[in-house]
Parts: sequence; C-alpha cells; structure tokens
Amino acid sequence: MADMLTLDKPNNADKLFDEPALVAELAKLADEHAGVEQELRRAVAQRLKAVLATGRTQAEQSLLKDRQGRRCAERLRFMMDEIIRVLFEFVTTHLYTSDNPSEPERMAIVATGGYGRGLLAPGSDIDLLFLLPYKQTAWGESVAEAILYCLWDLGLKVGHATRSIDECIRQAKADMTIRTALLEARFLLGDKKLFDELMTRFDKSVIQGTGPEFVAAKLAEREERHRRAGQSRYLVEPNVKDGKGGLRDLHTLFWMAKYVYRVRDVEDLVDRDVFDDEELKLFRRCEDFQWSVRCNMHFLTGRAEERLSFDIQREIAVRLGYTEHPGMQDVERFMKHYFLIAKDVGDLTAIMCSNLEDQQAKPAPILSRMMAKLRPRGRRPLPESEDFFDDNNRLTIADKDVFARDPVNLLRMFRLAQKHNLVLHPDAMRTANKSLKLIDSKVRQDPEANRLFLDILTSHDAEIILRRMNETGVLGRFMRAFGRVVAMMQFNMYHHYTVDEHLLRCIGILAEIERGSNDEFVLASDLMRKILPEHRKLLYVALFLHDIAKGRIEDHSIAGARIARAFCPRLGLSAADTDTVAWLVEEHLVMSTVAQSRDLSDRKTIENFAAVVQSLERMKLLTILTTADIRAAGPGVWNGWKAQLLRTLYYETEPVLTGGFSEVNRAQRVAMAQAELRAELKDWPAERMDAYIARHYPAYWLKVDLPHRVVHARFVQSAEDGGQAIATTFALDVTRGVTELTILAPDHPWLLSTLAGACAATGANIVDAQIFTTTDGRALDTIAVSREFDQDDDETRRAARITDTIQKALSGTLKLPEVVARRSVAKGRIKAFAVEPEVTINNQWSNRYTVIEVTGLDRPGLLYELTATLSKLSLNITSAHVATFGERVVDVFYVTDLLGAKIASPTREMAIKRSLLQLFAPAEQPSPAKPSAASEAS
Repeated sequence: MADMLTLDKPNNADKLFDEPALVAELAKLADEHAGVEQELRRAVAQRLKAVLATGRTQAEQSLLKDRQGRRCAERLRFMMDEIIRVLFEFVTTHLYTSDNPSEPERMAIVATGGYGRGLLAPGSDIDLLFLLPYKQTAWGESVAEAILYCLWDLGLKVGHATRSIDECIRQAKADMTIRTALLEARFLLGDKKLFDELMTRFDKSVIQGTGPEFVAAKLAEREERHRRAGQSRYLVEPNVKDGKGGLRDLHTLFWMAKYVYRVRDVEDLVDRDVFDDEELKLFRRCEDFQWSVRCNMHFLTGRAEERLSFDIQREIAVRLGYTEHPGMQDVERFMKHYFLIAKDVGDLTAIMCSNLEDQQAKPAPILSRMMAKLRPRGRRPLPESEDFFDDNNRLTIADKDVFARDPVNLLRMFRLAQKHNLVLHPDAMRTANKSLKLIDSKVRQDPEANRLFLDILTSHDAEIILRRMNETGVLGRFMRAFGRVVAMMQFNMYHHYTVDEHLLRCIGILAEIERGSNDEFVLASDLMRKILPEHRKLLYVALFLHDIAKGRIEDHSIAGARIARAFCPRLGLSAADTDTVAWLVEEHLVMSTVAQSRDLSDRKTIENFAAVVQSLERMKLLTILTTADIRAAGPGVWNGWKAQLLRTLYYETEPVLTGGFSEVNRAQRVAMAQAELRAELKDWPAERMDAYIARHYPAYWLKVDLPHRVVHARFVQSAEDGGQAIATTFALDVTRGVTELTILAPDHPWLLSTLAGACAATGANIVDAQIFTTTDGRALDTIAVSREFDQDDDETRRAARITDTIQKALSGTLKLPEVVARRSVAKGRIKAFAVEPEVTINNQWSNRYTVIEVTGLDRPGLLYELTATLSKLSLNITSAHVATFGERVVDVFYVTDLLGAKIASPTREMAIKRSLLQLFAPAEQPSPAKPSAASEAS
C-alpha cells in the first residue's frame, strides 16, 4: 500500500529504536512460527513489549538529563507511531494480506484525542480511529482486531473506534467529546485521501458556524472539571492534568483557538493577534514545564498518576533539579514554580476568553446578561478619573499609557472597579501586568496609593479585588513581602493552600465573620460588633500580614511583626495602631495553641494566657483573627470542637482581665449549656435529666459543644438501659474527614493507653481526642480517627471493627503490645515528611501538675506508646490533650508522680525526656509494655 506512511518523521536524536531492524526481526519471527498464528502473535507481542520498555527507559533517561518535558512527550509519541506502523505492516504482510484491495477495503489509521495532539505521557491512553470509506469489511475488522489485541498485550490502555466518514460526521455533530477528539485528529498511516476527506467534511459540516456552541461547552466542561479537582489552583496536592491551571486547561485553551480561529498550531495565534510573542513564549514555557512534571510523575510511579501528592513531590523536585535555599526546602521551591505556572495558565486563558468575547464567540453568563439589562450600555467615563471607563459593565483603560502617566493608577483601577462593582476588562488586566515595573519605591511610599490600598483591604468585598491584584502581580509588587509568599507552599499536611491563597481566604472569612451570616462563627461575629470601631481596620491589616514572613529562616511570627512595624506607617496608621497590629502578628498562634493543647480548667493556663493578651480588647481581636486563620487553613480544619475550645478559653480568661467582671461568668455558662441540653431533650423526664447533669463536672459543660452533648446524653442513657459497663458508638464526620468514636467505660489510669492501643491495633490514626471523667467514676471519651475509605459503607464497616477491638481491649481479651508493634509504622502520605521530635517538660504551666508536651511525626500507635511509656515511668496522667496538625502531632500530658506531686528532679526529667524521644528513633522501637532502662533507673 503506497500511501501507508506516517506524516511526522522523528529526528534521529528522538528515535527510541531502529525501525528497519525491528521490521526485519518480526519478519524472521513470522518465518519461524509459520502456520502457528497463536505462537507468532505471542512472540511478536513479547518482542514489542521489550522494545517499548527499552524505549521508555531511554526516554526517561533523556528527560532526567535535558529536563525537556514536551520533547519527552514527543519522543514517546514518535515511538508509539513507529510501533503502530511496524505492527500494521506486520499484520497486513504476514497475517491478513490484501494484494489488490477493493474500494471498501481501504483504511486509514488516525490518532485522536491526546495522542492525536502529538504528545504522549508514559501512562497516557492511546486513542485510535480506524477510518473506513463505507461499512466495515471482514479484512478491515481482522486488521483492526489484530492491532488492538497486540497493543493490549503490551499493557497499553487503548481507546478505539471503527467508523466510516459518514458515522464520524454524524456522531461529531451529536457528541461534543467525539467532536473534540476529531479536532485533534492526526493521520498515522493507511489511505491519506480518506483522512483528508474526513477533515474537509468535518470542517465544513461540523465546525463552520458552531464556534459559540463549542466554546460554551468547553468552558462549562472546564468549570465542572475544576469543581471535581478542587476549585483553587493553589491546592497543595494539585491534579496536574485536570486541576485548575493544569495541562487540560492549556488543551482547552488551544481547542477553542483551533476551533474558532481555524489554526493548526499555537504559533498561528500570534498572526491572529490573540497572543503576542511574549505570551506565545509563556504558553510554550508552561506547556514544557507541565509535561516535565507529568512525565516524571508517570515514570516515578509506574502508572498514569495525575495527582501531585506529598509522597512524590520531593522526588519530582529532585528529578527536576531543584535545590534547597535558606528558609525553603527543595520541594517548596519546586511547588512554588508549579503554582506560578498554574497562574500563568490562568492568565493565558483570560486573554483567550477576552478575544472570544470581543468576537462574541463566548456567550455572556446568564447572571451577567441579567445585570446588563439593569445598567446603561456602551462606554462611559467614570466620574473619579478620566483614565478609566465603564465599557459595558467592565472597567477598562482609556488608553495604554494610563499607567505610565500615573503609576498610582495601578492601584486606582482596582479601587474603582470595587467601588462601582465592575468586572475588570482582561485587556486592562493584561496592560497592568505589563506595567508592573512602574511600581517602584516612590509609588510604594505614595500616600494616595497607600490610602487606596487600605480602602481596598478594609472593604466588605476585599477578597475578590485582592485576588485580581494578585493575579496581575500588582499586589506582590506594591507589597514586596507579599510578593515573596506568592505561590509559596508549605510542605505539610495541615495547610491546604499556598501562603498567598491562605491570606486572601482569611480576608474573605473575616468579611463573613463581620456579616454575621455563618453560625460557625458565633463568638467571633459577636466580638466583631463589640470591638472599638477604629480597630476594625487593624484586624484586616493584621490578618493580611499574619503569615507574610513564611519561608524565612527565622520564626515567621517574629519576622512578620517586624514587617508590620515597617508597613503600617505606610498605610497611615499611628504608632499605637502599628503596635497593636505587630502584636497580633507576633502572637497569632498563641490562642490556637493554648486552646487545643492546654488544660483550660487549670487556673495557671488561664493566668498565663491572660499575661500574654494583657487586655480584653486585644483578646477580642486575637479571638477573631484566630477563628479566621483556622477556618482558612483548609476544608475540615475548623470544627465545633475547636470553636468550643476558643469560646471556653475566651470566657475563662475574661474575668482575669477585667478584675472579676465577666459578661458571661463560668456558672452562667455552665447553666446555659445545661439549659440547652434540656431544651434539646424535652422527651426526658426531669428526674433523669437532673441525674445526668449531675454526673458531669463543670469542665465538660464548658468544653463540649451542643451537638456532642446531645449525642453523649443519648449514648450514655442507652448504655445504662442496656446494662452495659463498657459501651461504644461511632459517627462519620465527612466535613472533617474523620470518624468519631465515643467510649463509655470505668475510669482507670491505663484507660487512655488502652483506647489508643486498640485504635493502633486496627491501623486507625488518632487525630483528636476529648477525654472526660464523670462524678460516678466513669470515663466518657470521644476520639477522632482519620477516615480511610471514601465510601460511607466501607468506612462504617471499618468503624465497627475499631469499636469491636476497643471492646475486646477494655475487657482484657486482646493483648495489645504484640498487635500494636506490628502496626506502628508511618504509612501513606505521612512517610513523605520529617518532623524533628521534641519533648518539653514544664512546671510553670500549671500549679498542680507537671506538663509534658511531645511534638513529632504522627503515626498509628504513637499515642499508645506515649501513654504506656508514661505509665511505665510511674507517672499518673490526670489529663491529656491530643492535637494533630497534618503530619505533626502535639500531645500534651498533665502528670504527677504516684504521690500526686510534680516532677521536680532534673535527673527524673531527663529520664522521661530520653524515654519519650526514644519512641521516635528510626531504629526498632522498644515495646512500651516492658519498662525501659530509663524507667527502671527512675
């Protein structure tokens, strides 16, 4: 067949195997296995599989050497083209020959989809179209099947279709996915005229006149894909293919361009004035980087892995040549580059959409069309400035020199858009981005520029405008410290977003708190109404700055306070206001730390916290800031437990700061909590309710939120009605990604250790715990463990296994030490992290107890080992506070010796510290069931 050729011939440097030699080898195999077709097919598949493996190895080695991702994808595509070519020639020569093919036996093999685009990742699907002139023939069916079965035998994922030209056109009209696949169609081999006919008819019958329809469908598809992958492009474990700013966004961008502008290559968009030369280079740079990341991910994992998870980020960073810098790990530098590229992809998409809108290829959203009816149409100047216009409800610039004439216009533009509720025209954003060098020290010190910025920051919709300022680069240029944290990720599992994204989300959460529309923030919203009016702006400034010094060598709270002291006077804040903002930045972690890891019923805890905050007004500000900070860390980080702990800390500290006066004193809060429970359980007889209320100490009523109080009451009553001395139950908390286990059992010194051991025995990782003792000697504990399964049915069965194990452990039928020893290994994403273990022993944090704080890398069984070790060291644990911040665990124990006294001996303290640190040693860990040498010596 004379027309059987490939259009795209690889350069010799990109060839991964010798095609003529392989053809000769397969011909020899055909001679050796003549007459035995099954053996021949098996031998061919084995040979091609070896060629494929060798070729991929060579491609990986080249990628590691030159780090050119797009070229790697081209090499892999070249190899696949040649394999299919060789395979087709083998099949038509040795299996199904047709020396004089009839008209119906003509065939073209076409690459479609991603393979048609001419770029292939190691784990990508191979999409093929066997194109026929009319209906299928026996010869064509046999050839297609032989090729497909061999490709499947190679372990490839092959998407395929066998269609006539008429079928292709009919299905492309009805199905947007097929239409997109054909848009990327690339001729491989066979009858070239057949392919040309398809493309001519596809262009005339499908594409012409349907640009708006296609663009609308692709943008809707893009929105849905972003929703599934996570709306933010700054998620710290992004999907490199389907996530916002990922490869698929680049593909969508080019699909729209190809469809509307009828171009074959991205370079043609420069001729159409869609991109300029710099933007074309940016497109190529984004594409090459993303292909480098994706190909390395596939090679590293050995599969089509698209999620850049924590456990492979560091290795990918090393493969791409990133190194550690002071204050930033190699992986953090790599991820910062990744997020900057994702931002660039978003900018390119905005440019494309702007041009499509101007051509009216992209229909306006429904809401925009409705709003447009209510506003005057056309281009009209804004009263505040002649440099800006309202162009059909979009703020645009009068000309391209508006920023050169007055660089403060780079701030004024955003303030005007905010004030008049206008969308920023993409051309204005584009021009602003190209004018960033105009923002120099003179502009940064300009009073008008700083006034405009403060107005933006303290407005009720600040997050939206600040995000636009960040996208153009104006925000990072005007506030250089912010520019340093743009796209900066923190390599930990606690923060779900980059630093700049977290700061902007904080501003949005603060506005939500101020509106008072969310029941999650009852205390913070109430305090927002009570702070001094002049302190409102200080909160917005402090929240914007609280993490501004991340990525530096020194503590970010201290460095951030120094930045605040330099920045606030620029905004026109007084010395006193500057001091307040700097204090909030420096102490922004203290309230969260105390609330989650200290005994709030211990008077010393409250006194120490009061000494830090010093005034009621500062505590109000810190409470609001802490609430926004936790809530903006990521989905599920903020919860009812933490809200209740902050409320308790606030109200316990309030009388200390006011000399005894409290708006809601302790007794009143206990009574209110009890009244709330009575109101929820109206079906309970008064005698039963009184008896139940009497079983709990005041600390319970102060620390447990109402939903849990209701669950506990019904659970305890059910256990008593059933005569159960030991009872367990569980509930799934989808929002937090945890499963809550609630246990009622007789209290004893080893109870917490036993519960922790039972969880570890089933591989459950404890991330939070609330532990309470009742007045009748029972323990009521709620333990949160990390969720393991996505499906509720699977997680419910797992929770049932955990609670059954707890029952056995408490009844003494399960020997924990041996079981736990086999499960106490860090697994999953946690293995990717390293946390320096630290043990702090402090006698100043409590008047009655020695406080032991343990920080280290979390793992199943750790809490069991810690509590068992403390017990073996002859220490009595009076209260424990378990908190997990991603991969880092912070467990705090209030202990005494067996006589009820503090640990006063330095020698004893060192022995305790040594034994606890030994649990984090990489070597084989000693079993906590047996006393260590340190415990025997003590």
